[in-house]
Amino acid sequence: MLDFDKAAMQTAVTRALNAGVTPSQIVGSIRSGFETVSKRYEAGEFFLSELIMSGETAKAAINVLAPRFQNLAGTDSVKIVLGTVEGDVHDIGKNIVSTILLSSGYNVYDLGVDVKSNDFVNKIRETNAHVLGMSALLTTTMMNMGTVVGDLKKTGLRDKVKVIIGGQPISHEFARQIGADTYIDDAPKVLRALGNFRRG
Repeated sequence: MLDFDKAAMQTAVTRALNAGVTPSQIVGSIRSGFETVSKRYEAGEFFLSELIMSGETAKAAINVLAPRFQNLAGTDSVKIVLGTVEGDVHDIGKNIVSTILLSSGYNVYDLGVDVKSNDFVNKIRETNAHVLGMSALLTTTMMNMGTVVGDLKKTGLRDKVKVIIGGQPISHEFARQIGADTYIDDAPKVLRALGNFRRG
């Protein structure tokens, strides 16, 4: 993973599965890889390009593990809805977060970019999601996060879902203002933000 070698990653995962290594053990190794990437990123040794390449390498593993993801995540796995808010089409950070979460065994429903508030709300209701992750890179679209939180309150879903937001213009103060639970300033920190959160 740290060499950003997608072919080698797929070969390694396939060999591990054939040797009897469980998907959960493989996911644990990928998670450890992301932790190393995060530490190097925070230390200034890795930059955005390395984050993107590590995410793409992890996706190579996900493609091999995908048929086993249902059994891997299980019915008790935390369900997470992700998306970039309405009016915003930036998705690099969101895609990295999605890959990290998938590689860590979470059930992820990635709605993509330019996601309307109703689409977030409907997907949370449909999936009984436990976490909502929203991103925005533009100051002109970040207020749409507040709209989503408000709509969750109106529909009685706010108390049932943890709201995590992120993006270049976002801050802890803004998260507090709109009623989000927390904010992350770098994609690799998403697992730390989730902490020990589990269903129920």
